[in-house]
Amino acid sequence: MSDTTRPHGGSTTESGAPAPSEKNSLTVGDTGPILLNDHHFINQMAHFNRERVPERNVHAKGSGAFGTFETTEDVSAYTKAALFQPGVTTDMLARFSTVAGEQGSPDTWRDPRGFALKFYTTEGNWDLVGNNTPVFFVRDTMKFPHFIRSQKRRGGTGLRDNDMQWDFWTLNPESAHQVTYLMGDRGIPASWREMNGYGSHTYMWINAAGEKSWVKFHFHSDQGVRNLTQEAANKIAGEDSDFHRRDLQEAIDNGDFPSWTLNVQVMPYEDAKTYRFNPFDLTKTWSHADYPLIKVGTMRLDKNPDNFFAQIEQAAFEPSAIVPGISFSPDKMLQGRVFSYADTHRYRIGPNYHQLPVNQNRVADHNTYTFDGPMAYQHSGDAPVYAPNSYGRGYSDETGVAEDGWEVDGAMVREAYTLRSEDDDFGQAGTLVREVWDDEQRERFVGNVAGHILGGVKPETLPRVLEYWKNVDADTGKRIEEAVNAGQDEKAPAPGPTDRVGVITESSKSHARSA
Repeated sequence: MSDTTRPHGGSTTESGAPAPSEKNSLTVGDTGPILLNDHHFINQMAHFNRERVPERNVHAKGSGAFGTFETTEDVSAYTKAALFQPGVTTDMLARFSTVAGEQGSPDTWRDPRGFALKFYTTEGNWDLVGNNTPVFFVRDTMKFPHFIRSQKRRGGTGLRDNDMQWDFWTLNPESAHQVTYLMGDRGIPASWREMNGYGSHTYMWINAAGEKSWVKFHFHSDQGVRNLTQEAANKIAGEDSDFHRRDLQEAIDNGDFPSWTLNVQVMPYEDAKTYRFNPFDLTKTWSHADYPLIKVGTMRLDKNPDNFFAQIEQAAFEPSAIVPGISFSPDKMLQGRVFSYADTHRYRIGPNYHQLPVNQNRVADHNTYTFDGPMAYQHSGDAPVYAPNSYGRGYSDETGVAEDGWEVDGAMVREAYTLRSEDDDFGQAGTLVREVWDDEQRERFVGNVAGHILGGVKPETLPRVLEYWKNVDADTGKRIEEAVNAGQDEKAPAPGPTDRVGVITESSKSHARSA
């Protein structure tokens, strides 16, 4: 007689029936073969073979947490978005990540950090996808796949290659501002809790009267901004490749809930036409003197995920998720991402990714004309699946000038943004080096760049790399050249202000001037 006792209640099949065994397959005799009618074994193995979804092509290594955003100030003069009305508290999810590394890569590699936010507002989900820097490497989405491939692995060897990175950067000098950030102190945050986050792109705000403004989002860490030296990051990477992931998890478990203060820069709609930099160029920042920071509210993370796969790996962030009062801009990178982010989710986790609990909106009268497809769970019964219809199912039919649009005129062209009075690729990067950083930051920067160059840049690429930095700042470029020529990448630069070994604490002055 078989033993039907199931310890701890036993397990079940996917259909809910008692599972026969999790230890022994059904065989002819104890030596097999395994029988095809061992349905539980077959189902277990078939599901196991499909247990991992493809990792994100970009931002694969990361983690996140849930929390709330509270609007503490009155910015209703600029936006009618429900979550930005005074006193409103909105549930949210944040995900932090590296950019280039794979799932198993150390999260202390020198790399920008993704800073993706999902707000479950009463008007639908609003997603803000950004980084811990206010700028990016390229300004046209056409270049984005090429940029990412240059940061990944070579086709022949399967190895990452510094020469490949510098080859791309120097052939695209618009990258200089972001690469300066990357090679500076902020290239390796001490923790996700101790870094800022930026929407980076320019967005549009619309108020209740229909008046439009341009806006940039700045989330400043209430924990302060602290970063790792290259030496400390290398050591941590060899000891704990999940250092940042573990830090966030443990901080929240211990009740040390991290928070960020949201400030915005608001540019009047008409100013964009004549501002000295193109305000939609993702490689540029707006001067804080021209457009001062305006406080909005506070983001606070206080709950770790219950299940990493369901709530973090399957979380889908997309700039196409907007709500009334917030919209897009002529930023070419943003416009490309409006398509590409949602499309990568359709490939990675399926066309019904919106139906997963972590991605579901909280709108009571949700009424979409998107139907069926693999793994469809939500449905509308026998309601009409087409619009217009005469059976009472509503549908949208806006006509006329788009409230959240902008005027355009001109021939269809393939061109870069038209240069303005102070537009160039190296100017803002040079200002960051000369006017924002102090001597210790510049010293570390020279060591970081020289060490990276000596880590594999080929002789034919090297002259372009050195010229690139001389265009950013002549003196700093010369020092980098001297360090490379002397092979001094192993020299540790003088440490900056620190309160634990290998951690650089930014001064309030430097923090304030670094966006």
